[in-house]
Amino acid sequence: MKPTEEVLQNLTQPSNISVHSDDALVGKVKAAIAADDKKRKENEDEPLRRKPTLNPIPPTELPRQFEVTLWDVLHTLARATALSWRGAGRGLAEHWGALKYTQALAGGRDSFLGLTDEGHRIADHYKSLQSGELGIGFALTLAEHMLGSRFPDHSVTIVSADTALRAGWALTSRDRGEKVKYRYRPQYFAEVWRPGEPSLVIPLSCKGNHSDSATSAEQLASASAHAEAVHIGAWSETPGLLFSTQLPTDGRTMTVHALQAPGSGGHLSPAEGREPNLNAPPFQANVMPDIHPPTEGLVAPEPVRGCHVQPKDYAWFQESLAHTTAAGLMAFTGSGHATARHLTDRQGHKRFTGLEHAASMSIQDATHTLFGNEYVGTDHVFRLNGPRVEAFSGVDAEVFRLLARGDVEEYRALVHASRHVRLRLTFDKDWGGPVSVHADGSVLALRLLPGQDEEPPPGSLR
Repeated sequence: MKPTEEVLQNLTQPSNISVHSDDALVGKVKAAIAADDKKRKENEDEPLRRKPTLNPIPPTELPRQFEVTLWDVLHTLARATALSWRGAGRGLAEHWGALKYTQALAGGRDSFLGLTDEGHRIADHYKSLQSGELGIGFALTLAEHMLGSRFPDHSVTIVSADTALRAGWALTSRDRGEKVKYRYRPQYFAEVWRPGEPSLVIPLSCKGNHSDSATSAEQLASASAHAEAVHIGAWSETPGLLFSTQLPTDGRTMTVHALQAPGSGGHLSPAEGREPNLNAPPFQANVMPDIHPPTEGLVAPEPVRGCHVQPKDYAWFQESLAHTTAAGLMAFTGSGHATARHLTDRQGHKRFTGLEHAASMSIQDATHTLFGNEYVGTDHVFRLNGPRVEAFSGVDAEVFRLLARGDVEEYRALVHASRHVRLRLTFDKDWGGPVSVHADGSVLALRLLPGQDEEPPPGSLR
């Protein structure tokens, strides 16, 4: 077992993952779709709607050998799950979501990431959980890079689709006491935005497996149904990104299989109705369920299952996305009050009203100065191979103050202006461990608490 200090050092070392996206993958996914459609027909199951067209992602936007740093990926995973419906108490869940994988993968600048002995142990016990969660981390890391390359003058924000959609739709019977359940929907939205302009919203579906490329093709076939469940604007014109992360347990290269669904939709242009006001309080709408195909002739076709954001709802949806992003950042700091102010009841407002963050008053909960900047958040102490480590998740202090008082417009202006200079990823000697700062102002840091022996005491918890 590696010394804890070595584990922390390795978290900021770059490594590589393989990216697979070509016409051959499109063909395998089409074959998987055909096989699944045939099986569903034989079982008399309801046919699935899927993205009608899938294309490879050009290597100019997503290199086939992509350099990543594990601590950056784990930061992305922790941020993405901060509003998880699995429950989170003052940052505990997102910390564990990242920390349990600190030793699961290893690689190097001249090699590819692969599962370590610890990763195999986790896979043996929590196979689908590990592949699913790490699949999210790597997929969203690649999605942010790709969209940043495609839209260099814009910011890219990852938003929990489940939470955002609950501001308008009853997704399950739990939401409104009705027998309503949308089984298929994307896990995340990528919002591509610039202050004062309409956003472009792209559904993302992220999956993972410990098997082979055939399983990834099947997952992408399923992902195309999840992405198709949300239409923004015209019928079948919403673009989408689909990912399946393959984490083989037989020593082969870790590979992310990725495809895109083209489309001219997804733009929240105010063609009708009002302009968005991102500082307005979050509003619980009751949008008509189902997606409405275009009318042909005099007869309107029957609606199909899913969530349809139509032009009259663009302003409200852009506001909801901005508030959901703000809520995710505040949940990352452990601030219940500041999180709740950006959520409606159906989105989980009541889950956070019992947690108050002292930093929104006169006494701060956890504050650290990193790289000369003040960050506010929450920290926890865990054991890593015996010794205790401190994990800190938070946001830039000015970001916290803006969002705690509900100034989403000013927050977005601030992070957009500093999106290229804010990014940091290093082993910070002053802090004593790996530190990752993202463009949204969030930070994830880890360090060994001082005054400890590396050798764990007999019978200590791991």
